[in-house]
Amino acid sequence: MASNPERRAALVDAGVEVLAREGARGLTFRAVDTEAGVPVGTASNYFTDRVDLLKQIDTRLHARLAPDPDKLAELLTRPKDRSLVTAFMHDLMARATQDRTGYLALVEMRLEATRHPELRASYTRSVRADLDEGIRFHREAGLPGGDETVTVLYLAMLGLLLEHLTLPGALEGVLPEVKVPEGLVERIVETVVPVT
Repeated sequence: MASNPERRAALVDAGVEVLAREGARGLTFRAVDTEAGVPVGTASNYFTDRVDLLKQIDTRLHARLAPDPDKLAELLTRPKDRSLVTAFMHDLMARATQDRTGYLALVEMRLEATRHPELRASYTRSVRADLDEGIRFHREAGLPGGDETVTVLYLAMLGLLLEHLTLPGALEGVLPEVKVPEGLVERIVETVVPVT
């Protein structure tokens, strides 16, 4: 296995692009090589197989879509109320919208995980770790609501992200005078998170 970390990272990012654009069926080593602009056969020197590549894409996507620590620190200076939760959800929406390719690759990862038990186990662990981290963060930050609030908020935001980033027009006008996605983010938080 080749060990050039910069080349590996470039190949993984190329894999994200291919996965988001072509879907899992289009994710071949040759397609990754082409996307990365490297000689044919390069990706096969860095990944044992497609599942290995997909697992590394999963890890990379979680890093790409993670909150900025400085932004988190700034937000945590605010009062620990519903408006802070709203700000966190707006930040989540902004990160996913800014890296739409990364988010679409995550959706493709979910679909591919339904077809491959080895990938399903790995991806289930990473998604569950994200949810557990969200619950832990919510508790430690002293935000309103408990584990159930975070779980329902997670599910509602997941649905909004999916609709907004895959079928952007589907939610337009569903709630008259509510801006998509910003107003829907606020409605979700108002509905799910208790007032303190």
